[in-house]
This record gives sequence, structure tokens and C-alpha cells, in this order.
Amino acid sequence: MNRSLLKGVLANDSARTAIQSIFGFWLFYFLIVTLRAFALGFEELLPMAGRRAVVTIIGMTISWALYLALAPLEKAPLRRRALMMFLLCVPAAALFTTFNFYTFYVYEPLPSVAEDFAHKERSLAMLLAIIFEGTVTWFFFFAAWAAFHLALGYAADAAKAERRAAAFREEAQAAQLRALRYQINPHFLFNTLNSLSSLVLTNRNDEAERMILNLSTFFRASLTSDPTEDIPLADELDQQRLYLEVERARFGDRLEFAFDIDPDASRQRVPSLILQPLIENAVKYAVSPSNAPVCIRVKASLHDAMLHIVVEDDGAFAAPQAHVDGTGTGLNNVRDRLRARFGDAAAFKAGPWPGGGFRVDIAIPVKRPVSYVR
Repeated sequence: MNRSLLKGVLANDSARTAIQSIFGFWLFYFLIVTLRAFALGFEELLPMAGRRAVVTIIGMTISWALYLALAPLEKAPLRRRALMMFLLCVPAAALFTTFNFYTFYVYEPLPSVAEDFAHKERSLAMLLAIIFEGTVTWFFFFAAWAAFHLALGYAADAAKAERRAAAFREEAQAAQLRALRYQINPHFLFNTLNSLSSLVLTNRNDEAERMILNLSTFFRASLTSDPTEDIPLADELDQQRLYLEVERARFGDRLEFAFDIDPDASRQRVPSLILQPLIENAVKYAVSPSNAPVCIRVKASLHDAMLHIVVEDDGAFAAPQAHVDGTGTGLNNVRDRLRARFGDAAAFKAGPWPGGGFRVDIAIPVKRPVSYVR
């Protein structure tokens, strides 16, 4: 094995765990049997230890082959992996028994072994009986290693999931602070209050009252939401409608918005305020600098066990380079939260749309109901 391949194997957590467990189990076997032979005063200790070292290496090799055979099932349910591993322990034990018998009894047997074997009837039936008995004995050794390896892998997966959950909670809390900073910033408040003042001065009291109601509802929902909890997409969209209604009071006919949401998609759960930075970006970079009407569209649908959400606008694209590259603060906020919450299972893509404007695509794994097997 060359150096780069060895580094690749060691970088794999599962492979590294397998190597450590295989080495530990077979080293324990070698030491305990050798110490037993020494304590009982067996003859030919060194020659026997040498042959035992050979079969130990063979056992390690068979165990590694067993791991490689089951590596494609690494993402399969634990019950399936355990069943397949225990089934493969049978041929592994038979193969090891054959090598063990050959090493000690066939290949230049030592005097003590030859004398012991000479008293037995040599026949195919006797050989098969020895192989069968050894297979049963060694099956439990291989099965013990398999159970130990599965337990280590399960513990590692659980620890990884806990670290990911902790990262999500921490990132979500920081994201909420960033989101609230975007929402309650001086420019937003100044522009909103200025719009309210204009409505009052022109005696458009109904519109001013509606804007105040929308603004208060929007702030109350933002401040009371728990960033670590997922909420139905329908609730997240209601929040964004409130924000867009407030902004439309300021921009008037220049701001249009539309929601195209699959009913099944609206019931799926998403991280709270995950769409807020995307909607704000569309208002800031598409609506604000435009003199013509700009429409912000939000679409959601279910495909291939994934919730797909699109936020796009048809404005004249005039964002800074960071926004073009998908590295703006708001986009990073969303990308980091998705990565912390779903790992590599979620997808995020942002950039100018060929038809004009800007588009963000999000794909989130769909949570399925847990089924209990009785």
C-alpha cells in the first residue's frame, strides 16, 4: 500500500476504527494464548509462538477482508449491517480454521503436534469434523469482533450526530442575532417610520394602521421565535409575507411578490427565519435600485424526498461582487445554517439568473414519520 493510499484509509473514520479493533482483538488473542502456553509449561514455546504469529496475521487479514466486504453497507440500517456481518463470519471462521489447521498440523508439524495428531484416525470425515468444530469455535471470535466494531461505529455516528446538533444550535443562535440585526437596523426602521409618516400626513390612515399592524406582528414573531426549532414552511412564509407587506408600503408598485407553494411542501418543517436574509437581499439589490416594478417569487415543491425552495427576482441585477459569488453575509448566513443543521444532505445554490435577476435554490431533506416495528 503506497503512502497516499494509506493516508486515505487512515482519514476514513470507519476504516481507522476497523484497523484499531482488528489489531486489538488479534493482539489480545496472541498474547493470551501465548501466556497460557507459558503458564502451563508447553514445549516448543518459541516455534509455536512463531506459527501463532502467522495465523494471527492471517486472522487480521480475514477480518480486514470482512470489513471491506461490508463497507458498501456502511449507510444501511444497523440491523441489516449486523445480520450481514454475522452471516459472513461463518465463511470467515471456516477459512481461518483451515489456515490454522494447515499451519499447525500439515506444514512441517512440530514433534508435539505430530505426536498428538498421530493418535487420531486420518480420514476425510475426521478432517471435516475438525474444520467444523474449529469453525464453530472461531465463529464466536469473529462475531465478537464484529459486534465490537459495530458498537464502535454506532458510538462514533452518535457522537458525530451530537456534534452536528450542537453546531446547529450554536449557529442557529448566532444566525438569529444576525437576522434580527438585519431586521431591526436603523435603515429599515428609518425607512419604515418615514413611510408611516407620509401615510399619516396624506391622511391614508387605513394604510398606516395596516402597516403598523404588520410591522408589530413581524417584530413579535421574530423576537419570540426559537432559532433551534424547526417550524412549518407555511409559518415561515407567513413571516416573510408580513415583511414584504411592510416593504411594499415603502416601495409601492415597484415591489410585487408571489408565492407558488405546493400544499405538501408547506407542511414540511424548516429552520426558523431561514428565508429572511434571502428576501431582504432581493429587496435591497433588486427592488431598491429599480425604477420599474420588480417581482420577488418564492416557490416550494417536493421531489425525490427533498424539499426544494426557490427565492428569485426579475430585477436588473446590480449587486456587489460578493453577492454575485454567493459569499455575501446574508447568503453565508443561510448556507452555514443549512450545513450545521443538515450536513451534506442539504444543497444551496445562488447566483444571477439567465433570464435576469437573482435566484437562490435550496434543497432540504424531507423528514419522514418514524415507523416502529413490533
